[in-house]
Amino acid sequence: MTQNRNSHQDEGGPSTPRQRAIEAYGNARDRVSNAGRRANETIEEAPLIVLAAGLAAGAAIAALLPRNRAEDKLVKPVADRARETARTAVQAAKDAGQGRLDELGLTRQKGSDVIRSIIEGAGDAAKASAQAALGTVRRGE
Repeated sequence: MTQNRNSHQDEGGPSTPRQRAIEAYGNARDRVSNAGRRANETIEEAPLIVLAAGLAAGAAIAALLPRNRAEDKLVKPVADRARETARTAVQAAKDAGQGRLDELGLTRQKGSDVIRSIIEGAGDAAKASAQAALGTVRRGE
């Protein structure tokens, strides 16, 4: 597929802004596809690490949501029970997950590396897409 996109340049023909935009789009699409493939491999390879990352992200988002006095007054008893149940559940999940990770020989560093790779791949794809769009706009096509 890359050969077809670059065939005009390989023949020595002029490279138009449209052709360069098409090539940049194709390259960005390939990068996104590769990032998706790596993400899928990561999920298959280390599902517990992915689960832990999702739980951590959810907890971080929940911690950022504001509360007010009326909510506290109306739902405090229920919230207290739910909070305690959630703490117990989180601790049980952490213990079980850590035990399983230990059994599989998966480390925090490996999980961090996999997540970093996914984020970098998605970032590279977004940057390439943005650059292609900006280049096309600057050239007036």
